This record gives sequence, structure tokens and C-alpha cells, in this order.
Amino acid sequence: MATVTIPNLAAFLSDHLADHLPASFSAPGLSEEQFLALYEKYPDFFLEYTADGMVLIMPPTDPESAERVMEVGYQLKHWSRAQGGHAIGADGMFYLPNGARRGPDAAWWDDARWKAAKNPKTRFPMFAPDFVIEVRSPQQRARPLREKMVEYLENGVKLGWLIDPIERTVTIYRPTREPEVLVAPATVSGEGPVEGFVLTLDRIL
Repeated sequence: MATVTIPNLAAFLSDHLADHLPASFSAPGLSEEQFLALYEKYPDFFLEYTADGMVLIMPPTDPESAERVMEVGYQLKHWSRAQGGHAIGADGMFYLPNGARRGPDAAWWDDARWKAAKNPKTRFPMFAPDFVIEVRSPQQRARPLREKMVEYLENGVKLGWLIDPIERTVTIYRPTREPEVLVAPATVSGEGPVEGFVLTLDRIL
């Protein structure tokens, strides 16, 4: 694990960064401006920032995993158009109350909550969506994803699904309850904020 000061972080990351991914670097107190500067320097990679000040740099995923993520986002967006609210895919980023910047593979949130949180002075207002989905790719270890799902709930997310095509499972995360694991389900049904949403999994699992 490399530890560098914030001003030297971008210089530390070499032109051969792709050979060492995924990678993480300690940069406590990273501002939004500094975080966005890293994104501009490495537009082909996916970056997140943890609550304890770690920059996580991940390589692009494989085409099959990307197709699964797109399918999840497509189905959620289709439902949201009829239901209302906002649905996004993997390009979105959220600034969570604990200071982390996280980008789920898909998310949905209520329009009224978003209007109350928006701030013209920042690109990422402090905000947690109502519902998130993460889809595990072959390059990802399961434990960090499970920890990420718990972090979502601790920061105000009301429902989360972790889809694991490798294990052929869907794990449902709810506040104050133990995760529920579904093995090879054909569909998974929403509840709470996304009551009525049904995700068909034949192209995902």
C-alpha cells in the first residue's frame, strides 16, 4: 500500500498505472476539486474514495460484466420512467455522509430528496440514494463488495442488492436486518422505495 501526500498524489501515479490495477493510495482530506483532478488525469479508470481517505483505482471491466451492468441499469431505468424518481447506471457518483465517494452499478432515488440536497456550489452534494445495485465482476473480490453494501446502508440507503454472477446469487441488504441470500433466482422483487420493480435475471446470472 502506497502512502503519499495529496499534492503529490497525481505525480506519484505513473504512466504504467494500468499494470498495477486495482490499486489504492492513502490521501486523507481529499477535496472535491482534487478528486475530480484525478478523474481528469485518468479518464479510462474508475475511481472511488473511502471514508478513511483511500483512493481506489480500478481498471475497466470485461465486456460480459459491462453488459450485465447495462442490463441492470436498463431495467431499472425502464421501471423508473413509469414510477418516477431518478435512475442511473454505473457512471454516477455519490458523496455519502461519511465522506466516501461511491459509484454503484445502478441506483434509484426520490425526486423530492434530490431537490432538497442539490447544491449549485458542488458537483457532488452529500446524498445517499434510496436503492443501489452492485454487480460483481470476475476481477472483484466478494468481501469488499459486501462491506460496501453495509456502508451504503449505514449512510442512508434503504435497500441494496449485490448480484454475484460468479456464485449465481443475489444478496438483499436492508437496514437493521441480516442480509438475505437468494440462490440462482429467476427474478428479484423490489420493496420499500422500489416496491413494484422486478429485475429479470436471465441475462445477468
